[in-house]
Amino acid sequence: MKALTRKEERIMDYFWREGALFVRELRELYPDPKPHFNTLSTQVRTLESEGFLSHEVFGPTYRYRPAVSREDYSRSSLSVLIDKCFDRSYLLAVSTLVQDEKISVDELKALIDRIEKGKDA
Repeated sequence: MKALTRKEERIMDYFWREGALFVRELRELYPDPKPHFNTLSTQVRTLESEGFLSHEVFGPTYRYRPAVSREDYSRSSLSVLIDKCFDRSYLLAVSTLVQDEKISVDELKALIDRIEKGKDA
């Protein structure tokens, strides 16, 4: 799955939060100054062609909905990040988080405990 640009991610955030939307409804969710309808429509069609959105026909217009969940996109993005930045090593990624004090050793131990308890359940 390709990485979204900031603009694409913002569009997808609206769809993930709101569900199915017409482009005009999507446009109304933006603060002023709102993007031009045609620009937004082009971006939505691009997201559809890339597999992030799907549509259903309503007369002369389309209503779009997410074809990829936020969770699936996040998992895919994390995998790409770890592949590129940590030589495909999840252990190196976690070690870096601990070394950079983004996660404490105690938090890591609590996570391991939670995972082990979940396996027994």
